[in-house]
Amino acid sequence: MSVESFEKEWYALQTYSGYENKVKRDIESRAISMNMEDYIFRVLVPTETKIEEKGGKEKQIEENIFPGYVLVEMVMTDQSWYIVRNTQNVTGFVGAAGAGSKPAPLLPEEVEDILRMMNLQIRVSDLQVQVGDIVRITEGAFAEMTGEVTEVDLEKQKLKVDIEMFGRATSAELDFFQVKEFN
Repeated sequence: MSVESFEKEWYALQTYSGYENKVKRDIESRAISMNMEDYIFRVLVPTETKIEEKGGKEKQIEENIFPGYVLVEMVMTDQSWYIVRNTQNVTGFVGAAGAGSKPAPLLPEEVEDILRMMNLQIRVSDLQVQVGDIVRITEGAFAEMTGEVTEVDLEKQKLKVDIEMFGRATSAELDFFQVKEFN
Protein backbone atom coordinates (compact mmCIF):
# COMPACT_ATOMS: atom_id res chain seq x y z
CA MET A 1 0.00 0.00 0.00
CA SER A 2 1.57 3.32 -1.02
CA VAL A 3 0.94 6.55 0.83
CA GLU A 4 0.70 9.92 -0.95
CA SER A 5 0.98 13.18 0.93
CA PHE A 6 -1.28 16.21 0.38
CA GLU A 7 -0.16 19.04 2.65
CA LYS A 8 -1.55 22.57 2.70
CA GLU A 9 1.41 24.94 3.02
CA TRP A 10 2.27 28.60 2.45
CA TYR A 11 4.36 29.72 -0.52
CA ALA A 12 5.75 33.14 -1.46
CA LEU A 13 5.26 34.49 -4.97
CA GLN A 14 7.24 37.22 -6.64
CA THR A 15 5.11 39.71 -8.58
CA TYR A 16 5.66 42.96 -10.38
CA SER A 17 5.71 45.66 -7.70
CA GLY A 18 2.38 47.48 -7.53
CA TYR A 19 0.45 44.49 -8.90
CA GLU A 20 0.17 42.53 -5.62
CA ASN A 21 -3.58 43.13 -5.12
CA LYS A 22 -4.36 42.36 -8.77
CA VAL A 23 -2.40 39.09 -8.51
CA LYS A 24 -4.34 38.24 -5.32
CA ARG A 25 -7.71 38.84 -7.04
CA ASP A 26 -6.63 36.97 -10.19
CA ILE A 27 -5.44 33.89 -8.29
CA GLU A 28 -8.64 33.81 -6.20
CA SER A 29 -10.82 34.07 -9.29
CA ARG A 30 -8.77 31.47 -11.24
CA ALA A 31 -9.02 29.06 -8.30
CA ILE A 32 -12.81 29.34 -8.44
CA SER A 33 -13.17 29.23 -12.24
CA MET A 34 -10.89 26.20 -12.51
CA ASN A 35 -12.46 24.34 -9.53
CA MET A 36 -9.26 24.49 -7.50
CA GLU A 37 -10.74 25.84 -4.23
CA ASP A 38 -9.76 22.55 -2.57
CA TYR A 39 -6.10 23.15 -3.49
CA ILE A 40 -5.69 26.94 -3.45
CA PHE A 41 -6.97 28.35 -0.14
CA ARG A 42 -5.89 31.80 1.04
CA VAL A 43 -4.03 34.48 -0.90
CA LEU A 44 -2.54 37.34 1.15
CA VAL A 45 -0.78 40.58 0.35
CA PRO A 46 1.19 41.25 3.56
CA THR A 47 0.27 44.77 4.70
CA GLU A 48 0.25 46.76 7.90
CA THR A 49 -1.76 49.80 8.93
CA LYS A 50 0.25 52.97 9.47
CA ILE A 51 -0.80 56.42 10.59
CA GLU A 52 0.32 59.19 8.27
CA GLU A 53 -0.04 62.90 9.01
CA LYS A 54 -0.80 65.26 6.13
CA GLY A 55 -1.86 68.86 6.54
CA GLY A 56 -2.33 68.40 10.28
CA LYS A 57 -4.73 65.47 9.81
CA GLU A 58 -3.99 61.88 10.68
CA LYS A 59 -4.88 59.28 8.07
CA GLN A 60 -4.63 55.48 8.22
CA ILE A 61 -2.94 53.87 5.24
CA GLU A 62 -2.27 50.23 4.35
CA GLU A 63 1.38 49.76 3.47
CA ASN A 64 2.87 46.66 1.84
CA ILE A 65 5.27 44.94 4.21
CA PHE A 66 6.96 43.08 1.33
CA PRO A 67 6.45 44.99 -1.94
CA GLY A 68 6.49 42.63 -4.91
CA TYR A 69 5.43 39.56 -2.90
CA VAL A 70 2.15 37.68 -2.37
CA LEU A 71 1.61 34.68 -0.07
CA VAL A 72 -0.49 31.70 -1.17
CA GLU A 73 -1.74 28.89 1.05
CA MET A 74 -2.11 25.86 -1.21
CA VAL A 75 -1.63 22.15 -1.75
CA MET A 76 1.23 21.88 -4.23
CA THR A 77 0.09 19.75 -7.15
CA ASP A 78 1.12 20.02 -10.81
CA GLN A 79 -2.20 21.71 -11.63
CA SER A 80 -2.27 24.15 -8.69
CA TRP A 81 1.39 25.07 -9.33
CA TYR A 82 0.62 25.68 -13.01
CA ILE A 83 -2.44 27.86 -12.27
CA VAL A 84 -0.63 30.06 -9.75
CA ARG A 85 2.67 30.23 -11.65
CA ASN A 86 0.95 31.25 -14.90
CA THR A 87 -1.21 33.99 -13.39
CA GLN A 88 -0.58 37.33 -15.08
CA ASN A 89 2.03 39.51 -13.28
CA VAL A 90 3.47 36.56 -11.29
CA THR A 91 7.19 36.33 -12.00
CA GLY A 92 7.79 33.12 -10.03
CA PHE A 93 7.75 31.28 -6.74
CA VAL A 94 10.35 32.13 -4.11
CA GLY A 95 12.51 29.07 -3.46
CA ALA A 96 12.07 27.43 -6.87
CA ALA A 97 15.29 26.37 -8.58
CA GLY A 98 13.82 27.00 -12.04
CA ALA A 99 13.32 24.63 -14.98
CA GLY A 100 9.81 23.78 -13.78
CA SER A 101 10.87 22.69 -10.30
CA LYS A 102 8.46 23.03 -7.39
CA PRO A 103 9.28 25.65 -4.74
CA ALA A 104 10.02 25.08 -1.07
CA PRO A 105 7.21 26.15 1.28
CA LEU A 106 7.65 28.88 3.88
CA LEU A 107 8.47 27.73 7.40
CA PRO A 108 5.47 27.73 9.79
CA GLU A 109 7.28 30.22 12.08
CA GLU A 110 7.73 32.63 9.15
CA VAL A 111 4.02 32.47 8.32
CA GLU A 112 3.01 32.94 11.96
CA ASP A 113 5.25 36.02 12.23
CA ILE A 114 3.77 37.55 9.06
CA LEU A 115 0.18 36.83 10.18
CA ARG A 116 0.91 38.45 13.55
CA MET A 117 2.38 41.54 11.81
CA MET A 118 -0.88 41.77 9.83
CA ASN A 119 -2.94 41.32 13.02
CA LEU A 120 -4.58 38.23 11.53
CA GLN A 121 -5.74 35.45 13.78
CA ILE A 122 -3.90 32.18 13.88
CA ARG A 123 -6.71 29.67 14.22
CA VAL A 124 -6.65 27.65 17.42
CA SER A 125 -8.79 24.62 18.17
CA ASP A 126 -9.67 22.67 21.29
CA LEU A 127 -9.77 19.35 19.44
CA GLN A 128 -9.21 16.35 21.74
CA VAL A 129 -7.99 13.40 19.63
CA GLN A 130 -5.21 10.86 19.80
CA VAL A 131 -3.54 8.39 17.45
CA GLY A 132 -6.06 5.76 16.34
CA ASP A 133 -9.12 8.03 16.65
CA ILE A 134 -11.41 8.54 13.66
CA VAL A 135 -12.08 12.13 12.58
CA ARG A 136 -14.33 13.82 10.00
CA ILE A 137 -12.59 16.37 7.79
CA THR A 138 -14.55 19.63 7.53
CA GLU A 139 -12.36 21.80 5.26
CA GLY A 140 -10.05 21.47 2.28
CA ALA A 141 -9.49 18.87 -0.43
CA PHE A 142 -10.83 16.02 1.71
CA ALA A 143 -13.88 17.76 3.23
CA GLU A 144 -16.64 15.34 4.35
CA MET A 145 -14.27 12.34 4.36
CA THR A 146 -13.29 10.40 7.47
CA GLY A 147 -9.91 9.02 8.37
CA GLU A 148 -7.76 7.60 11.13
CA VAL A 149 -5.38 9.86 13.06
CA THR A 150 -1.79 8.60 12.70
CA GLU A 151 0.10 11.51 14.26
CA VAL A 152 -0.74 14.48 16.53
CA ASP A 153 1.42 17.59 16.97
CA LEU A 154 -0.06 19.59 19.86
CA GLU A 155 2.50 22.40 19.57
CA LYS A 156 1.78 23.12 15.89
CA GLN A 157 -1.92 22.13 16.21
CA LYS A 158 -1.57 19.72 13.28
CA LEU A 159 -2.37 16.08 12.78
CA LYS A 160 -1.84 13.46 10.12
CA VAL A 161 -4.84 11.45 9.00
CA ASP A 162 -4.92 8.38 6.76
CA ILE A 163 -7.83 8.50 4.32
CA GLU A 164 -8.73 5.69 1.98
CA MET A 165 -8.87 6.87 -1.62
CA PHE A 166 -8.97 4.76 -4.73
CA GLY A 167 -8.24 1.62 -2.74
CA ARG A 168 -5.13 2.90 -0.99
CA ALA A 169 -4.23 4.98 2.04
CA THR A 170 -3.49 8.65 1.48
CA SER A 171 -1.88 10.62 4.28
CA ALA A 172 -3.09 14.20 4.77
CA GLU A 173 -1.56 16.73 7.14
CA LEU A 174 -4.35 18.87 8.54
CA ASP A 175 -4.78 21.70 11.00
CA PHE A 176 -6.87 20.95 14.10
CA PHE A 177 -9.57 23.37 12.92
CA GLN A 178 -10.04 21.33 9.71
CA VAL A 179 -11.39 18.26 11.52
CA LYS A 180 -14.07 17.25 14.03
CA GLU A 181 -14.17 14.25 16.32
CA PHE A 182 -16.21 11.50 14.65
CA ASN A 183 -19.00 10.05 16.77
